[in-house]
Amino acid sequence: MESVSAVPVPQPRAVAVLAPDSAGSRRSLAVGLLLGAAGATVVLLASGQTWAEGRAAVGGGTLPLNADGQDVTGLPAALAIVGLAALVAVFAVRSGGRIVVAGLLALSGLGAALSAFLGASDSAALDAKAAQTTGDSSATIGALSHTAWPYVTAAGGLLILLAGLLALRYGRRWPTMSGRYERDGTPRPRKAPRKALDPDRPEDLWKALDRGEDPTREA
Repeated sequence: MESVSAVPVPQPRAVAVLAPDSAGSRRSLAVGLLLGAAGATVVLLASGQTWAEGRAAVGGGTLPLNADGQDVTGLPAALAIVGLAALVAVFAVRSGGRIVVAGLLALSGLGAALSAFLGASDSAALDAKAAQTTGDSSATIGALSHTAWPYVTAAGGLLILLAGLLALRYGRRWPTMSGRYERDGTPRPRKAPRKALDPDRPEDLWKALDRGEDPTREA
């Protein structure tokens, strides 16, 4: 009885096993980018709006004054810029460095939210404007009121915080900027060397012609 040679069965690649995980990584990446970019935009826009309004006594009347977020505290806007830089840097670093940058992103959002929330009831900025406008260092603001913009700024900071938490949780699986141009370190299969043409075997000549080679040319 003739022996039957075993035919090697191709093994499934690891990529097929990781497909569902990569899909989840893409979703978390998209959500993280959206939250971070939206949060930073909200903070930068809302911190430029009027946060507090009041009236300063001048002579026998009053002068209306207002203070925007930059007058109250410039910290939320500065931290939003830091958060944007960290959001971009997440894709430029790997492993431990990515965790550090993701932590910076989360802390930037937390700091922006807290500073905006604390500035929601601030009156020092309007008092300083009153003293500067009236020339009286003891001048204060009356009929003080605050707008909702500090809380909008705080909400933007929370969005940045959520982006940082996502980066901390799923950032290890996110791609890097240069990932597509780098090899993964796995050895690539080498091509088997071609056999030398045997001029006494017509089938070799026909195979060479099929490949577009000149069988009469010496190697």
